[in-house]
Amino acid sequence: MYRIYWIAWSVLLALTLVMVVLDQMPIPRQTFVALMLGAMTIKASLIAGYFMHLRFERWPLVVGIILGLPINAAILYILIVPDALRIFGMTSGR
Repeated sequence: MYRIYWIAWSVLLALTLVMVVLDQMPIPRQTFVALMLGAMTIKASLIAGYFMHLRFERWPLVVGIILGLPINAAILYILIVPDALRIFGMTSGR
């Protein structure tokens, strides 16, 4: 019954170990960032699919969640960046 969760957990553990090893390797920065983003995307998908049970949900709900995350991120980015730039301007003048 819990076999699928153990498999998902094992894959997550393996990906985490690969990410730690990649961090120690002397590879170009762009390659490193691309590999890390790919691994993080796979890990997020596994967590959402199996541990948040989205794998068993209806497709419109999954699409709503998948589209909702980047929309929320964009809104937060738009709201936070002006303040961050203002604060950065205040501190860089010292």
